[in-house]
Amino acid sequence: MNRALRAIARYPVIGATVLVGIVVFSLQAADMPTASTWLAVVYVAGFVVWTIIGMVRDVVRGHVGLDVLAVIAMVSTLAVGEYIASLIIVLMLSGGEALEDYAGRRATRELTALLDRSPRIAHVIEHPDAVDSDQVRDVPADDVAVGDVLLVRPAEIVPVDAELLTEAGSFDESSITGESMPVTRTAGEEVLSGAVNGQRAVRVRALRRSADSQYQQIVALVREAQESRAPVVRLADRFAIPFTAASLAIAGAAWGLSGDPTRFAEVLVLATPCPLLIAAPVAFLGGLSRAAKAGVIIKGGAVIEQLARVRSAAFDKTGTLTEGRPDLVDVRPADGFDPDEVLGLAAAAEQYSSHVLAEGIRRAAADRGIVVSAATEAREAATNGVTAVIDGRTVVVGKPAYVASLAPDTERLSLEPGQAAAYVAVDGRFAGALVLADDPRPETASVVAWLREHDVERVTMLTGDAHPTAEAIGRSVGIDDVRAELLPGQKVLLAAQLRPRPVLMVGDGVNDAPVLAAADVGIAMGAKGATAAGDAASAVILQDSLAKVADAVAIGRHTLRVAFAAIWIGIGLSIGLMLIATTGLIPAVAGALTQEFVDLAAILYALRALTGPAVTLPAVAGPEGSVPATPAQTSG
Repeated sequence: MNRALRAIARYPVIGATVLVGIVVFSLQAADMPTASTWLAVVYVAGFVVWTIIGMVRDVVRGHVGLDVLAVIAMVSTLAVGEYIASLIIVLMLSGGEALEDYAGRRATRELTALLDRSPRIAHVIEHPDAVDSDQVRDVPADDVAVGDVLLVRPAEIVPVDAELLTEAGSFDESSITGESMPVTRTAGEEVLSGAVNGQRAVRVRALRRSADSQYQQIVALVREAQESRAPVVRLADRFAIPFTAASLAIAGAAWGLSGDPTRFAEVLVLATPCPLLIAAPVAFLGGLSRAAKAGVIIKGGAVIEQLARVRSAAFDKTGTLTEGRPDLVDVRPADGFDPDEVLGLAAAAEQYSSHVLAEGIRRAAADRGIVVSAATEAREAATNGVTAVIDGRTVVVGKPAYVASLAPDTERLSLEPGQAAAYVAVDGRFAGALVLADDPRPETASVVAWLREHDVERVTMLTGDAHPTAEAIGRSVGIDDVRAELLPGQKVLLAAQLRPRPVLMVGDGVNDAPVLAAADVGIAMGAKGATAAGDAASAVILQDSLAKVADAVAIGRHTLRVAFAAIWIGIGLSIGLMLIATTGLIPAVAGALTQEFVDLAAILYALRALTGPAVTLPAVAGPEGSVPATPAQTSG
């Protein structure tokens, strides 16, 4: 009973229409046909006026009003005395809102689950220095400050990105990364917000505020995706005028050939706009939800439509085509410098850099037990290098051209394919170079091959790295078109010039943000928290796997096919039934009821966007041998 009352309160027009229908039938049963007719006419006329006002608002916003067919159908059924049919049309239109809500909830189940699981409460430990103290105060997750020590109880959600203080813990990160198995973290490792703690309570230290944490970034992306309806409008507008014209033409012909105006109304009650108004949006929402389940947050239906049409793809190299974890393989000091000295100074300067090579240099110094001094001054020239003052010495680490501009005696090294070098200068003198190697991801060659097999005509690499390294990586993964040593602005220019379009760009770093924003579709590898890139991108991959690019493209194409198929199912059934109605075989009341089944068929078909075939990456022979064909995701 309570559920029924809530439904009536949520959809008052449905309740009012049902009530009017009951009263109309009661008046007819009481042999009061005039009263029942006038009640139906007044109610339907009021609904027609309300619908026309909404249509005018849509036209002002630049959208074609598809409800014009329903309005004409209601007016025509009233004009020929088929007021029961007109009430059914009112019920159909008002019920369409409820049907859309149901289908929308079903289609966005995965997206909504992410929002519902958003952490809200955190347990802040009052006296964290006391080892056995578990005295806590509960605060909103948004109020947690960086450095707060938190208690996360068993099965609770980690409220913010944090460092694990307990010796070890097990966490379910499936809502963030899509990884179904729990992962074990040890003391000192980062635990992402949104992860579900295992069976033991753990202590963590907040690394970021809630708004800056990984899960909240995902939630923001999801909200943006849910609020986007642009392609739905375009699809509806694309079909609205032709469908309206065809429906009116069939109805007019039926009237003209039969000489009976009732035939006009009987045809139009079957001209349903719901496949355009509801089925297409449901298909796009289903695609967004399926992508979220696969570990890709797509920022709205417009992106899905672009993904479905992608014809060129461009990739950044480091962290995108490659693992993004370069390891130090050699230190080549210049005369007068010691290898450990060069590595220590470089690591000290690179403390202040976000470049992926910097992480490898810092890690190598730590592994060798080299003490890294603090800098008294540091600055970074984006994509070029860093300059820092270490123990009174000016240290520069970066690209050869940048270092050579400050140390003219810089000598370029001869590198093996796939290697990269960070050049070091001290007090204006060349001090040596650090050689690092970053291997391609094992799935990269298969992803490139899959794109080529699926109508992506051009695949290119846009990178700021040196030509020899970039070309070696390109050859190993099957990319012949390699553009290297590019600045961010040059990447943007080249992406704008790529043909054919639309162009997909995939990157992972802060420096990729401009080109991701400039591409027709930008996909950010967001598993490692590249927030700026994620903000600029059209879609964000939550797992550290390039295979999700193939998933995103496949989901986009499947979703668009389902949306168009749902539209054509609705239109095809409607036109077929309208042609039958021209013969007078379908009375107006039966036609209005039949229209509901047409709507339901189109909407149920649109929900097929929630499932789809698995993406299987082809086997490709790479530098390490043959890479087996692997499923990029599971179906449905």
